[in-house]
Parts: sequence; C-alpha cells; structure tokens
Amino acid sequence: MRCGFSACPSLPAGTLTLALETGWDLSSLTPGTTANVDVTVWGARRGDFADASLDTSSIACVLECHVWSNNRVRVTARNVSASTVDLAATRLAMQVTKRRMS
Repeated sequence: MRCGFSACPSLPAGTLTLALETGWDLSSLTPGTTANVDVTVWGARRGDFADASLDTSSIACVLECHVWSNNRVRVTARNVSASTVDLAATRLAMQVTKRRMS
C-alpha cells in the first residue's frame, strides 16, 4: 500500500481524542488585539491536532489553538471586528486529536 509519503504512519490518524472544558474570562479586546490562555491537557503532544470553541454567539472573535509543548495547549482569541469586544466569562472547550500514539 502506498501512502503518498516517504513512509506510512505506524498508526492511523485520529485513534485517540482528548477533550477538556474550562472557564475563560477574556479581557476586553480592542480591534486587532489578541488574548492567550494556556491549558494543561494531559497526553497532548506537539504535532497533535487541536481545536477550541467558546460557548458564545460572538462572531467578533476568532480562535486559534495549538499544542505548543507536551501537555500544554495554547488558545488565542483575536478580535477581528472594528470595535472593542468585551465578552462575559464563558466556557472554553478544547479537543486534541492524536496524530500518532506515543
């Protein structure tokens, strides 16, 4: 079987998913600014796929999420609107899908 890569992965992608939910009280974000939160997600490793969502209906904030070191996930909220955004404290959900088993 050819994988299209120099070597086939030893395990299929997506064999393990880690999930965590926590609270996040974002500070006021002026247009174009960001806020970060670092969260411990046991078992997350650099190279794993990460995603996050806020329990809010605001379209003014875009979330970026990545595993930046073992067991640590960084979520960045960016204000993409033309006005200041001040969201109430809300729930932050994260999901990490293992790229490979380690």
